[in-house]
Amino acid sequence: MAARSNGKGFLLRIDPETMSAVEKWAADEFRSVNGQLQWIIADALKRHGRRTRTTLPAGEATSRPTHEGE
Repeated sequence: MAARSNGKGFLLRIDPETMSAVEKWAADEFRSVNGQLQWIIADALKRHGRRTRTTLPAGEATSRPTHEGE
């Protein structure tokens, strides 16, 4: 039996072009789409001073190389 996550789920509506870009980015970073979205949100919160916690969810690196121009 799989362990339950402590996270809170929600429905996200996203246009097909954006979803395709997130899927490609996730694949490039060897993450699931869910993991990539969690990383994007955590990084944005940290950069904008909206998150006081400096660590990301378990298993997520604190920084990733950027792929500018993609």
